[in-house]
Amino acid sequence: MSKIRLTREQSRDQTRQRLLDAAQSIFLSKGFVSASVEDIAELAGYTRGAFYSNFGSKSELFLQLLRRDHESVMADMRAIFEDGASREQMEARVLQYYSTHYRENDCFLLWMEAKLQAARDPDFRVGFTSCQRELREATTEYIRQFSAHVGTPLHLPAEQLAMGLLALSDGMQFSYAFDPQAVTSEMTEAVLAGFFRRVVFGDPKPE
Repeated sequence: MSKIRLTREQSRDQTRQRLLDAAQSIFLSKGFVSASVEDIAELAGYTRGAFYSNFGSKSELFLQLLRRDHESVMADMRAIFEDGASREQMEARVLQYYSTHYRENDCFLLWMEAKLQAARDPDFRVGFTSCQRELREATTEYIRQFSAHVGTPLHLPAEQLAMGLLALSDGMQFSYAFDPQAVTSEMTEAVLAGFFRRVVFGDPKPE
């Protein structure tokens, strides 16, 4: 069987994805500061030159890695709105996603690492702040869409809800990651689901 020949664009995209995958693995194990361009290139199976042919710096690659994760999350959110579900189905989907996403959020520690780096490096902070703003704006828009789709009035402005729900999710994931015996998966999901149900759905009753 003959080997499929990639186009120049496909080959470049494959190289970038492999470098991003390698960087994600190394940043998670060593941290951004301790990781080197050589570490990333070697794990991906490329040279240092190949790295700089695709990314201008380690910081640029890190931001692209965060954007890739952001796009994945947005794709998950779009999937919730794809078909004509009933109000009850839509509410169940959104609640399920929000309260259990932390289980599959492999990039959570990358975002924590990025926040630390942004606090230390003003240049990195510019790009990171842009990523965070895009995430809040996209979340805000999905909250508006959800409210309009199911007819549930919002009890706070969508911008405030987006900021609060993202912050709560980050805080619970952080606690779960470092103290899972006290902050169990059951506790994490109960907190996330409970706040979402009351603040977004306006349901005063405990489940």
